[in-house]
Amino acid sequence: MTESQRPSAPPNAPPPPPRRPAPAPSAAKQTPAPPPLGHRAATPPPMPTSAAGAGTKASSGLTLQKLIREAYDKGFSDVHLGVGEPPRFRNRGEIERTEYPITTEPAFYSWLEEILKPDEIQRFKQTLDFDGAAQYDFARVRINIFDSLRGPAMVLRLIPVKILTMDQLGLPSVLRDICHYHKGLILVTGPTGSGKSTTLAAMIDYINDEMPRNIITIEDPIEFVHQSRRALIKQREVGLHTLKFGAALKASLREDPDIILVGEMRDQETVGTALKAAQTGHLVLGTLHTNSAVKTVERILNLFEPEQQAPVRVAIAESLVAVVAQGLCRTTDGKRAAFHDIMINTDAIKDYILRGKLDEVEALIPKCTFDGMCTMNQSLYALYEAGRITEETALEMSPKQNEMAQMLRGRV
Repeated sequence: MTESQRPSAPPNAPPPPPRRPAPAPSAAKQTPAPPPLGHRAATPPPMPTSAAGAGTKASSGLTLQKLIREAYDKGFSDVHLGVGEPPRFRNRGEIERTEYPITTEPAFYSWLEEILKPDEIQRFKQTLDFDGAAQYDFARVRINIFDSLRGPAMVLRLIPVKILTMDQLGLPSVLRDICHYHKGLILVTGPTGSGKSTTLAAMIDYINDEMPRNIITIEDPIEFVHQSRRALIKQREVGLHTLKFGAALKASLREDPDIILVGEMRDQETVGTALKAAQTGHLVLGTLHTNSAVKTVERILNLFEPEQQAPVRVAIAESLVAVVAQGLCRTTDGKRAAFHDIMINTDAIKDYILRGKLDEVEALIPKCTFDGMCTMNQSLYALYEAGRITEETALEMSPKQNEMAQMLRGRV
């Protein structure tokens, strides 16, 4: 309506009120101006119910001990905790989510206070990594804490207080036989989480029951705790009782040992010292992260320069007792079983190692079952025949699936 079309006011009417500016167009038709610098964003929408109040619930009602106890009672192997994620468990090889609230940073650090001293928490904040262990009356826990994109996180590996025997674990009888050697090198290998520590603990426990030996262990951290029985056992943790693997291993040679357990042979110095100890009349047990017996020999050689490999090959051939490569697979009853690739250093194996013919060693192992040797495929097939694993599991876990398929069809 134009000004000329508006009706005129009555003669005695009061003056009209001052005109107000026209209202701004609706938001749908106008792009809002950007906020000025320093403007604070609007409050975000509320988080889902599972995350709301996470810090309050996690720090007040949910303790770290409660989480570890739940994992222990349900037979889980690991607890995974991290800021910005709900707690999770590893259930027989598979990650399982929980219904607990999302972990906040205050809740995470309250859990650290349950298991670490203030100076250890400060050390983690400075280095962003921490390895250690904690002891509960029902289980021992190996701890790894690290920083990540979302914030600090940790993984807790549950270690039973009671050490299972070799019979309870279903380990091959040849592992009991090699425990009776007085000198040499025994290696238990496999990827992380393959049960190497459990197997070694069972072997040490067997020696502890059967033989009057002096056993020194060097671990990072100490996992299974042994009580001296027939044997005398001294356990040392790197970072707590010694500064370095190599230094502790050298020192152990002056501590009147019969048996030395090296938790992990991770570098040239440690491997070299272990080989010398094995050659000078000690039985040395150690671990490596390799997937087969032959690859273990290759890994040790590759730690050394080419010009050093010839004498190292001689040292391996002369001192090696056995290599036990191990894996874990899920069984039909919902548990897990170990399968193995076992190489015993017979005269024939020793000759092939000296000549550098490791392919010949790999071909010889499956033919020497009477010496206690076996391949992973033979071990998996034995579990399948016993009805403990399915055909699918045997194929999935096999390092040579074509050969495994032929074995399952009865062609090998």
